[in-house]
Amino acid sequence: MYLTNRESDRLLIFAAAEMARRRLADGIRLNLPEARAVIADAIHEGARRGSSVSELMALGRTVLQPKDVQPGVVPLLEMLMVEPMFPDGQKLVCVHDPLGLPQDSEEEDKPGGYRLAKEGIEINVGRATTRVVVRNFGDRSIQIGSHFHFFEINPELEFDRAVAFGFRLDIPAGTTVRFEPGDEKTVDLVAIGGERRVEGLNNLTDGDLDNPEVKRRAVARAAAEGFRGAHHG
Repeated sequence: MYLTNRESDRLLIFAAAEMARRRLADGIRLNLPEARAVIADAIHEGARRGSSVSELMALGRTVLQPKDVQPGVVPLLEMLMVEPMFPDGQKLVCVHDPLGLPQDSEEEDKPGGYRLAKEGIEINVGRATTRVVVRNFGDRSIQIGSHFHFFEINPELEFDRAVAFGFRLDIPAGTTVRFEPGDEKTVDLVAIGGERRVEGLNNLTDGDLDNPEVKRRAVARAAAEGFRGAHHG
């Protein structure tokens, strides 16, 4: 018996769905993979029997009910995408909330969910801060990450680089600030923490941020290499 990869995948879905249906018939509530398999199998079979994409999208929301699955499954299954084969070729069927919308209690208790404190989180408390005006003289947008040594950012951004030495953007970790061509923005900076040593990047600093000689040398390098806003006395 020779099967294509797609045919093997179809049989795997059927096997998983059939096992899940037997468990459901015995009163066992389904987990997430089992619920996906049962719904996907129904969609594949519906396509094989001539149903349209819109009909299968509606069908996908009726195959199972919240009472058929384990606690926490409903909020995890927000969307199911299946690519069955129709008489005129393969098409994508997207089923949104196939088990219905979760109740508030389910959303809070879902696996991997967050329980957030009511009070806000204050970042970078107690760190030295400063503020600089930045203008993009380049011909393309420039995006700066939260922890990049601001002194060493793109040479086409003009600001007082000496003031920004030893600082980074005062924004949440992993976020960025974007400067479009010609943009002028005022940004808040916060002192870099940890060992306060910077290596690499644009190779301007390569040393201890609290060492005056390192700063003097870095500003001189920036000025020599054409970084806007670097003024070496």
